[in-house]
Amino acid sequence: MRAAKLISAGKIEIEETEKPVIRHPGEVLVEVKAVGICGTDLHIFRGERDDVELPRVMGHELSGIVRETGTQVTRVKTGDRVVLDPVFACGECKTCKSGHVNVCSSVKCYGVQMDGGFQDYIVVEESHLYPFGEEVSFESAALAEPFSIAANIVARTGVIPEDKVVVIGSGTIGLCIVQAIKGIGAAVLVSDVVESKLSRAKEAGADDTVNSRTHSLEDAVERFAPGGADVVIDAVGIAALTEQMPDLAAPAGRLAVIGFDGAPAGIPPVKITKKELTIVGSRMNCRRFPKVMEWLREGKINEDLMISRKYPVEEIQKAFEETLADGQDTVKTLILF
Repeated sequence: MRAAKLISAGKIEIEETEKPVIRHPGEVLVEVKAVGICGTDLHIFRGERDDVELPRVMGHELSGIVRETGTQVTRVKTGDRVVLDPVFACGECKTCKSGHVNVCSSVKCYGVQMDGGFQDYIVVEESHLYPFGEEVSFESAALAEPFSIAANIVARTGVIPEDKVVVIGSGTIGLCIVQAIKGIGAAVLVSDVVESKLSRAKEAGADDTVNSRTHSLEDAVERFAPGGADVVIDAVGIAALTEQMPDLAAPAGRLAVIGFDGAPAGIPPVKITKKELTIVGSRMNCRRFPKVMEWLREGKINEDLMISRKYPVEEIQKAFEETLADGQDTVKTLILF
């Protein structure tokens, strides 16, 4: 069995390893078919994550086929096409029992704090797998994980059809958010500093776009939503952008923060209080895969827009290097098995 391991920063090697086996009755053996390269994977590849021990098999955006099941598995069966929810939590603490597994103090992401999907086979508990039909390609299904992030953001901010939403950033997650919001029926303005990314946002369904490098974001928001936006989402994750969000929001607006920027964001409390704003964080996903599987079945995910590159696993080193070299024009790179 092949496993693509990050040996050191910038260096992936494909090794022959033993095929994993089912050891517990609730486990499932999955043959991996398609895996997306995430922004997190790129940071790990460049040696920018100090919470990742090497060597590491990365990859958490994956689809595959069930090949074997444990004796107590009931949710999936041999031959099922499945996607993986990569959020692994203890399941026993107060946070988990309250339904917030994605912020468990011991939460791990598959392929980050544990070996992941850049390998021919994986074994996981059935609770992490969601089946999909033959009408959905393995490539499209591999997009389920980034769309689960969008589903979580939409749920956390309570977007409704009457809302005017501003999304800052039109990268992979930004495009997922736009499609999720348009599926609800709300209006969306997208801000970015790269014209090609703004063009993709329009293709994804954005009602309006603005290049905030050459035009005033505040003026664009006022034209789009006089008095301010109902929801503002920072899909970039930079403190300087988070600082702008209260100024773009309407009274009683909702703000979503998804970044891990350690720099402080200077937001005067008066800006929050006077408008009575709600600020929420959103981390990974919190059991949002059922909603994403609906989107896949209904054809609401634009595969052609999202998938920029495909490489066989034998070319995974090249895939990472070329994705990094051409980041502005790449939305999602897939590794195929």
